[in-house]
Amino acid sequence: MKIFRNRTVIGVLCILLALIICFGLTPMFSRSASEKAEIVRVTADIKEGDEITAEMVQTVEVGAYNLPQNIMTDKNEVIGKYATADLKVGDYILASKLSTVPAAENAYLYNLDGTKRAISVTIKSFATGLSGKLESGDIVSVIVADYQGKGETVIPAELQYVEVISVTASSGYDANTGEAVAEEKELPSTVTLLVTTEQAKVLAELEQDSELHLALVYRGTPENAAKFIEAQDALIGELYAEPDPEAEGTETEESEAADPNAESEATGE
Repeated sequence: MKIFRNRTVIGVLCILLALIICFGLTPMFSRSASEKAEIVRVTADIKEGDEITAEMVQTVEVGAYNLPQNIMTDKNEVIGKYATADLKVGDYILASKLSTVPAAENAYLYNLDGTKRAISVTIKSFATGLSGKLESGDIVSVIVADYQGKGETVIPAELQYVEVISVTASSGYDANTGEAVAEEKELPSTVTLLVTTEQAKVLAELEQDSELHLALVYRGTPENAAKFIEAQDALIGELYAEPDPEAEGTETEESEAADPNAESEATGE
């Protein structure tokens, strides 16, 4: 077109375009760049799976320009959640890096409520740990070879039915719990059991002095597994029940009544 061949017209258009950029777009960009926003930033290194506490994060004011849409801005929405990735000091936190539940490999530890304990025992050979076939939720019996040095192989009364909550490889990763943690399957090194205080003490002693074998008793629904544990808990309650003083007094009186000479012998007559 002829109009664009006129240098004067082209010059005027360039000047107008420059004015639009200087007085229109540039102020808009400056205002956007100067806007502030509060975000949550990491103040202490956080490992994947860690629960985030108030000491690990802080709220800071930064430029709002070009911030990710899913960045966390409220500290209260971060505290108490679990990191799904490693976070370093100075990192800001994205919603995608948070979870309301702990990592699957540690979830069972957060379910402990104080009534039971988690204790690990060593799988000293491939065979003693059921050839790597144990899984979380299994009910097992603990078989002890050469129990108390007497040459007998027994299942202690306290360890007839015990729940497996984790099987762990030597690398520290859970193995055979339904999670793919490595391309090559690792052999189990320890098994973690859910036990009472009395069972924990027995297992700790046996871990030091005996060779343990784990025999699978049940694998199935949690409801049926709970029946085995209830039966075991009831037996432990009987084994470790505190003696009733009144009952002991009654037994003594009955014994004296049955043996007339007991009273005279006690008084020296």
